[in-house]
Amino acid sequence: MERKSSAKNDERDTRVLDWLLEPDQPAVRYHALINLLGRRLDDPEVKAARSRIARVGWAADQLRQQGPEGFWERRGPKNVSEYVDFLYFPPYLSTNWRALVLAEFGLDSTTPQVRKVADLMFQYKLRTSSPFNFYHEEVCISANCARMLTRFGYGDDRRVRRLYDWLIEDQREDGGWNCSPDTPGTLDAWEALAAFATVPKRSRSPQMDRAVERGAEFYLARNLFKEGKRYDPWFRLHYPNHYLYDILVGLDVLTQLGYGGDRRLGPALDLLRKKRQGNGTWRLDRQHPDLGPGLKIYSDMSKVRPLVIEPAGRPSKWITLKALTVLKRVEAAE
Repeated sequence: MERKSSAKNDERDTRVLDWLLEPDQPAVRYHALINLLGRRLDDPEVKAARSRIARVGWAADQLRQQGPEGFWERRGPKNVSEYVDFLYFPPYLSTNWRALVLAEFGLDSTTPQVRKVADLMFQYKLRTSSPFNFYHEEVCISANCARMLTRFGYGDDRRVRRLYDWLIEDQREDGGWNCSPDTPGTLDAWEALAAFATVPKRSRSPQMDRAVERGAEFYLARNLFKEGKRYDPWFRLHYPNHYLYDILVGLDVLTQLGYGGDRRLGPALDLLRKKRQGNGTWRLDRQHPDLGPGLKIYSDMSKVRPLVIEPAGRPSKWITLKALTVLKRVEAAE
């Protein structure tokens, strides 16, 4: 009986992998080849998949909506009062949010449209002469920018490194981060740890390594979800996450940083495994903003529209890719 069950699961896993490797979504195929099959970046199939990301599928859909100046939804600021939010509003359809997705899909500065986005960030948000720069902003904003630009290939730029300096400075005494000043760390503020995870270990400074160690311990000590009263959105799976947390976000970041063998991931891993469907896939549970009762993050929530990459409530290639990547890292660490 056990052998039959194992053979059935192997067959199921093969079907799921074949689904992720389909050519219709080259971003998924690219990451599956690397993270699930262990292919190298110079592998011909990896290079072929990567070359198609900007031309086919989800990334291409986003790029087709980009304006000639690099913006989505809005043009550049006309006056000082617009500098604060013009890359961010309306949420989640404007430039910042779409650029985060493109960075996660695997695009970088070799794509002309990506260079336009990076130039906008450097011009409007990373100039010390601007009163609205990101060097002392909320961690959810500064860290997302650092993560995005590092993935785009600008991780060694002094302006990006300065963002990491700010993330180190803003880390709380308990090892976590918080988007509110003078408050303890919270699991919700995952963006700084995710930004450090994009920096290769060989490129991290001793200060970065120490921030990662303290940040990882903050999450592990809480099993990635134990903080106050149960918050249901953390137990649902989403994409894009923007700056909102769930257990798959925590598992992805911690295993990417090399903590896949830590037993304190066990409860979160159990929850992830239970969410797997009988056909071997995971569903996208909700679109963001998926908030708990009575919670508001914008003054007018009626104007917030989700950035839809895949439909909610159905098997998700991206969520399945991430979940299998997490489980493979855990298996490798055992």
